[in-house]
Amino acid sequence: MTRFCGQDACRIDQNGRVKLTPRFMVDFQATSLEIMLHCLTEGALAVYPQDVWSQMRDHEPRPAQKAAKSVVFRRELRRFGAYSQPQTISKQGRITIPQLFRDMLELNPGESAVLVGAELGIEVWNEERWARETRKILAHQMERADAEMNSDLQTFRQGGAEP
Repeated sequence: MTRFCGQDACRIDQNGRVKLTPRFMVDFQATSLEIMLHCLTEGALAVYPQDVWSQMRDHEPRPAQKAAKSVVFRRELRRFGAYSQPQTISKQGRITIPQLFRDMLELNPGESAVLVGAELGIEVWNEERWARETRKILAHQMERADAEMNSDLQTFRQGGAEP
């Protein structure tokens, strides 16, 4: 079963909470109400079930040894640690976004936001940032399609197989 797909509008309430829509509540209920909030560098709040978060973070076989030797790795650990927080989805289907995260991600009380399915979990986006991200995604896909077509045409012109 595919989970965490689609997008829905929502509002950040005066207490800095977002209420999950029924579509996404069903997905979390099928996985876990124990979640991890994480600020993404793209400017959104990721909301992952705890088991997904664990899989994402348990990729390093010997993290202590790597941290002892690598400034870059320590910075990655620091970024993940500082901008992540465990939480439980409330019985009413709400998530409280910490003030630091709201400030960083421009998720202001009383304003609209967008819940975006990201297959592994969801993302909470400021409405304007989501519009910019959508334009970037579409432009990138068009560039990739153009490059693929140009490559196929070049192969065809050189006597290769038909595209």
